[in-house]
Amino acid sequence: MPERVLALSKQVSAIATSRVEDIRKITRAARILGLNAAIEGARSNNAGFGVVADEVGNMSGNIARLAEALHDELSAKTVELEELGQKLIANIRGSRLADLALNMIDIIDRNLYERSCDVRWWATDSAVVGCADQRSAAASDLASARLGVILDSYTVYLDLWITSADGTVLANGRPQQYSVRGANVAGEEWFRRALGTRTGADFVACDITRSKELGGAAVAAYATAVRAGGQVGGKIIGALGIFFDWEAQSQLVVDSVRLAEGERAGTQCMIVNADHKIIASNARTGSGKTFPLKTGARSIGSYVDADGSLIGFALTPGYETYRGLGWYGVLAQSQAR
Repeated sequence: MPERVLALSKQVSAIATSRVEDIRKITRAARILGLNAAIEGARSNNAGFGVVADEVGNMSGNIARLAEALHDELSAKTVELEELGQKLIANIRGSRLADLALNMIDIIDRNLYERSCDVRWWATDSAVVGCADQRSAAASDLASARLGVILDSYTVYLDLWITSADGTVLANGRPQQYSVRGANVAGEEWFRRALGTRTGADFVACDITRSKELGGAAVAAYATAVRAGGQVGGKIIGALGIFFDWEAQSQLVVDSVRLAEGERAGTQCMIVNADHKIIASNARTGSGKTFPLKTGARSIGSYVDADGSLIGFALTPGYETYRGLGWYGVLAQSQAR
């Protein structure tokens, strides 16, 4: 529909230009006719020819002025019509990009909500509770084996760690790959915040960080306290930290945005954090860089940036008990297509 409006405005402009040119041709012919009448009147000393020449001249002048006025008015209106058409197209495309951005961040939210369920559930597992409670080699080995079974089924994780209340890692699910047993993580944000949870119904979700213990991989860490007896209100005896493989999983999401075939080359799909730093992109570049997002205090919307690119964005709405971390889904589409 908007494309049709633009096409029609261009057709109107072309028709108007053509008709004005026709009027100009008639005006030029009338002027020549008037000039010939004036010459003939002077040659034959006939005043009637002079009157005719004057009238023809006046008429051609009026037609010329009318043609110019028509040209100016039509030009202004067709320019306005084209601008309105372009704005309409930008609004429709912007709304579509914003909807795609919302869908993208919603998929991320739903995925991360499941991680919050996982960590609260697994923290009540008897092997996990026993490991934190007994702090023996046998209990740690049993818990490690149990975590390994979980990881075989939940392939979205890099590793799962059980710690004591003082931050010592007692067991992990992939000890052959990540030798972290015995390390102390008391200084880690996820651990400190896990010990600050009020009940077993609470959890901690941390922003994306790179873990040196996990080979420098980007992870979304989720954690909660391990409580005596696995009870919601039990005494804190340790913590469970689970590490979502952010790069691999987020890449699937940003690569799967439903763009038309002709849009893919000119559209960057991104997840940015609350500080507007890029934490995932289908361009596979720019990670960690700040994207100059201008939301204008809106949670969802679109705008055209300084270089003419159309930007659609949507703030994380959260899902169920996962409120989100202030991230945005963002699509930046070049208009030179």
